[in-house]
Amino acid sequence: PHLVENVFSAGAGDRLVGAVSYSDFPATAAGIPRVGSSRAWSLEAVLALDPDLVMIWGSGNGMDAVSALARLGIPTYVSELRSLADIPASIRAIGRLAGSAAHGEREAVRIEQGIAELRARYAHRARLSVFYQIWHDPLQTINGKHLISKVMELCAGDNIFAKERALAPQVSLESVLRADPAVILAGGMGEARPDWLEGWRRFPRLRAVRTGALLHVNPDLVQRPTARILDGARAVCEQFDDVRDRTGR
Repeated sequence: PHLVENVFSAGAGDRLVGAVSYSDFPATAAGIPRVGSSRAWSLEAVLALDPDLVMIWGSGNGMDAVSALARLGIPTYVSELRSLADIPASIRAIGRLAGSAAHGEREAVRIEQGIAELRARYAHRARLSVFYQIWHDPLQTINGKHLISKVMELCAGDNIFAKERALAPQVSLESVLRADPAVILAGGMGEARPDWLEGWRRFPRLRAVRTGALLHVNPDLVQRPTARILDGARAVCEQFDDVRDRTGR
């Protein structure tokens, strides 16, 4: 889904002939024929579309098909975005590949400027320890290499599980309580605040509970490495500043 968004950002959305499920932004992406999911797509369905280029998410199962596509003479572009800078760089590259370089360049520059503005604005804010909660059962978070952690860093937030080895590790309740984060920031499944976030209130001594710092962000804005990362970062930064204002930090 993030690749579909980035193709549109690069000005080449009208050239997409196939996509995976959950490719739902922008709204016009809904009309693109589906070839499966990001982890289980059909090579036969892709070939039937006769594409000039196949774009693949490196962390999905698409890497197994790269050699097969190469043998068939179909070029591939592999996307594996790990940093904020990777997003405009990818949009710029897609624009060049799709013949819409000028459009891709404008969008890449807009994103780079937005990130730079946020970095300058929040660089000297008081730092907050943060637990980012992907899900509640099992309790899952992200490590310091994850893009979401980079967004939190941009807002002067420190990921309490930054040193975990796995990109999206499962963690224990006890480890969160020991860390006593200043903020608990939840993603979930969509724009609505997840009901399970309120479950932390059963621990009234937890710092994030005491100060009302149980926050939520639309996961599509921070979990997808797309131009919308700016919207997600702004939302996170503003909420972190609200916490600072309430706690006198």
